[in-house]
Order: sequence, then structure tokens, then C-alpha cells
Amino acid sequence: MLKISNNVELAEWEIELTAIRAMGAGGQKVNKTSTAIHLRFDIKRSTLPQFYKERLLALTDSRITKDGVIIIKAQQYRTQEQNREDALERLKQLILSATVVQKTRRPTKPTRASQKRRVDAKKRKSQTKSLRGKVQ
Repeated sequence: MLKISNNVELAEWEIELTAIRAMGAGGQKVNKTSTAIHLRFDIKRSTLPQFYKERLLALTDSRITKDGVIIIKAQQYRTQEQNREDALERLKQLILSATVVQKTRRPTKPTRASQKRRVDAKKRKSQTKSLRGKVQ
């Protein structure tokens, strides 16, 4: 059971966890132990509220396939348990990040005083550069 928020939880049957061999250096042990975790979560089949599903499917994240399946590979730690916890935490953070509503941007205009300062600075810079010319 993965608790997302106060009223949203994911059942264990919705999250598919598979132990795989970790990539990279690590000596002889890395070739015979399956410590990395491969997490698969099908958004469309899940019991998430419709709002969560729509927001997740709208994300442009490389971890979400075209079919709406989230795939997370956790291999940071040396033990399977720590990698399992890491994968579940990353899934939770991904779901929570999709629900954050961005503030709408309101375009602003520069103030009259800031426009005047900018033009004055340009005039001063122009005057300085014109004085650098060859003396007649």
C-alpha cells in the first residue's frame, strides 16, 4: 500500500516490482545478485482519481510510455530493499508533481521610470563611445 495523500492510496496489485541485475561496476557480486528494482505502474488501469490520471498522462516525461505506463529503474543502493523504497518514493514524487497546479503568468509592462532609466543609460553609453573616436 503506497499512500500518496490523505485520501489517495495505491494498492499493491497496481505496482509491479521486479528485481533485476544492476548495471555498472561492482565486482563479481554484481553479476550474480539482483539488487536493482524495475517498477511498472499502469496509469490507465490504476485506481487513481481521474484528475490524477489526466495530469499524469499529460506529462512529457521520458519515464511514461505512450501506453501510459510509468517505468522506474532504481539501482542506486546496494540492497534490494533500499532500491524498492527508492523506486516507490520516486513514483510517489512523480504523481505528486503532476498534481501541482502552476500559477498563471500575467504579463507585466515596464514602468515609465524604468524605461526612462534604460534610455538614459543608452544615451550615456553612446556618448562615452562617441568620445572614444579619433581626435580631429
